[in-house]
Amino acid sequence: MTSKPLPKNKRSKEDVLAELRTLRAEDARWKEGRTFSLVYHVDDEHSALLKEAYGEFISENGLSPLAFPSLRRMESEVISMAAGLFHGNEDVAGTMTTGGTESIMMAVKAARQWAREEKGIGRPEMIVPLSVHPAFEKAAHYFDVDIQHAALGADFRVDVRDVERLITPRTALIVGSAPPYPQGVMDPISELAALAQARGLLFHVDACLGGFFLPFARKLGRDIPPFDFEVPGVTSLSADLHKYGYAAKGASVVLYRDRALRRHQFFTYGGWPGGLYASPSMTGTRPGGAIAAAWAVMHALGEEGYLENARRVLSATDTLIAGINAIAGLRVLGAPQMGVFAFSSESLNVYELGDAMEARGWKMDRQQNPPALHCMMTPSHERIVEPLLADLRDCASRLAAGEPAPEGSAAMYGMVGAIPDSKQVDGFLLEFLDGVFDRT
Repeated sequence: MTSKPLPKNKRSKEDVLAELRTLRAEDARWKEGRTFSLVYHVDDEHSALLKEAYGEFISENGLSPLAFPSLRRMESEVISMAAGLFHGNEDVAGTMTTGGTESIMMAVKAARQWAREEKGIGRPEMIVPLSVHPAFEKAAHYFDVDIQHAALGADFRVDVRDVERLITPRTALIVGSAPPYPQGVMDPISELAALAQARGLLFHVDACLGGFFLPFARKLGRDIPPFDFEVPGVTSLSADLHKYGYAAKGASVVLYRDRALRRHQFFTYGGWPGGLYASPSMTGTRPGGAIAAAWAVMHALGEEGYLENARRVLSATDTLIAGINAIAGLRVLGAPQMGVFAFSSESLNVYELGDAMEARGWKMDRQQNPPALHCMMTPSHERIVEPLLADLRDCASRLAAGEPAPEGSAAMYGMVGAIPDSKQVDGFLLEFLDGVFDRT
């Protein structure tokens, strides 16, 4: 890494902020609706609310609810509103976290402790769909939980029979997604929960992506199957406020069917000379701004606002999916049930298509197994549907006619796809991370 020393002299606020804004020059153009992941944007007025609410509590620390009872009250209200949205009764309990990864890791940690303390299983296992978020891989790695991957059906939903086949005496947790990120389809939550309940196992619903969208899509008449605590056998659920809850990063919730299960998430240590230590989640310091912004946005939007945003997303998604399916050689995968989907091609190299679109300013995530391009729609995307379709039609037509694609990630994904050993791919990714974080 190139050495960059700490400046010797102070600089003016105006000078520092000017350079800060200049650094954004090559960032993804999410405000223009040309990015389809990472940012869940409503409009500038909404963003201003988040900034102001976050700023009001930018210094407060959620580590100590005794020092900041305002944060304790706001977090309790956020958890209560989320529990109500997910059909939880008065026994449902949870905490806020910094994001989906932490929520998932806490659910896995709680399952591990439950298995050890309630079932006497020293090294428990969990069963997850192949499409499940990599945060479960991270949790298994961090917490010494073995992980088994269940196959997907032709519809990209997890195969319940394969889940049942993988159950062993060490199984503690089964997981389903509502929906998984890659194709936006819903795993068969009711069937998975029934299987877990019949075997005396925990069942976690990863609704990090869909949790704050699906209830409103259902109210708008969409055919959304039950996925939350109204389903017998669901013992925990994660849902991200900073996704379709439209809160500031990082804000998520992890909920449990009862307080006894939530206790397995907590960490306490009574032997520290610095005092008694109790932490509800992974982090020590918990940014008060994220808690305040989540509380503010839930009160500001209310059911009316969430319904309106869901309506806008679904309308734009319907138009975009129909338009993509009408382009020769392209097809949307599966039957997506919200504003998240992927599309592929049997006649074109979709990675080359992604490179061609990126040359025109569109940033679409690449996926594999099968190769696909990914879209995640927000309310701010409704204005770009037709321009996006026009560029897709033109790029696809040019590639079909033999025009070469601009240089981009197609070669890298082609190379990775040809490597049979995932450990070799992991090695490549480690080199990539080294390169990214050694660059200035």
